[in-house]
Amino acid sequence: MDSFKVKGPSRLEGEVSISRAKNSCLPLMAGTLLCQNPVGLKSLPNLRDIRTMKKLMSGFGVKLQDDQFHCDDIHNTYAPYELVKTMRASVLVLGPLLSRFGEAKVSLPGGCAIGTRPVDLHLDGLKKLGAEINVEGGYIYAKAKRLKGAKIDLMFPSVGATENLLMAAVFAEGETIISNAAREPEVVDLGNFLNQAFEDLKIAGLGTSTLKIQGISQNSKNKEIIYTPIPDRIEAATFIIAGVMTNSFLSIKDCDKAHLGSVTNALQMSHANLKIHDSVIEVMPRNKELTGFNLRTTPYPYFPTDVQAQFMALATMINDTSIISEEIFENRFMHVPELNRMGADIRLNNQTAVIVGGKRLKGAPVMCTDLRASAALVLAAMIADGETNIQRVYHLDRGYDGFEKKLTSLGCEIQRVNLSARAQA
Repeated sequence: MDSFKVKGPSRLEGEVSISRAKNSCLPLMAGTLLCQNPVGLKSLPNLRDIRTMKKLMSGFGVKLQDDQFHCDDIHNTYAPYELVKTMRASVLVLGPLLSRFGEAKVSLPGGCAIGTRPVDLHLDGLKKLGAEINVEGGYIYAKAKRLKGAKIDLMFPSVGATENLLMAAVFAEGETIISNAAREPEVVDLGNFLNQAFEDLKIAGLGTSTLKIQGISQNSKNKEIIYTPIPDRIEAATFIIAGVMTNSFLSIKDCDKAHLGSVTNALQMSHANLKIHDSVIEVMPRNKELTGFNLRTTPYPYFPTDVQAQFMALATMINDTSIISEEIFENRFMHVPELNRMGADIRLNNQTAVIVGGKRLKGAPVMCTDLRASAALVLAAMIADGETNIQRVYHLDRGYDGFEKKLTSLGCEIQRVNLSARAQA
């Protein structure tokens, strides 16, 4: 089990390129299961979750050659607990397997322990498409001779449910309408991929709360395409915040400003010094004191839950009081005790955190509790005095490709320590 040693305080400088979005690549990989002809996904990041999904796909019979997915010889529609337990996105294979093959057995998913995140919305939607669903012994059993288009009104704009139902609707007979659909760029990316892959497929309303999918024949074959996923807006936001916190000059390249509006707006309202271009965001040393903020996590296009922890790390250094309310996941403040161990003054009241900033952070041993909390602890360590030992960074490895290498190239003193190797020495 690896850990990070970070020596602060840091001053960063240089440019960093953003990887392709994990939260887009995983549903795109699941989407290749609908394809009989080979398809390519370019520049997949080297992440733990991506590797896990590749193992899962290989178990179905998918042949992987570089960026190419060959899904013409699927001989198994079973997703075992051993793989699914570590990654919630694995449940996304349910929709495409059911749509193309009429059956699937998928373990209930795992992932970060940040809330219940039930799959009820996925299953209820599949039932409306005509699937027979049973949950038994920790597995989802799904069957349908052929799915039929239906009107589905999601109780919550769940990204995963929207993606699963979108893929399930591809081979469903007739039209499927998904209301209160998620509007996230990752959903749009999946829809664009499917529209490009299948000539007769018509997915309308991408980027809005209503999706209309005109299903195609189960015998339809895809075009052989090579598709490039969108850049990772959460990784980009993390590096932007890192630049602001360390009062540095950074150039964050290969991002998409349209996906980052809520983040850059919040930072600029707090007097962060940013120059925003189409695919590059520049962070410069501030010319005004940063001010506190009052933020509430809500579905896209508003403030994202996946940067809540990073903004909390930022709030600790601002000579002001900030308030962050978490309205997506009920258990996503687990980083608060760890930041307080470093000297922060963060007070919780149910799903609201009040951060009394301006306290000088000091290095301490801390523990990662989930993916985005891990990034927040690294950011805090970069402004803290002394050395911070960050344990359980396997959480971070699920979503950041070469994070410590990118930070090292910018001037951060960060070192990965392999604890198991050290114990054997």
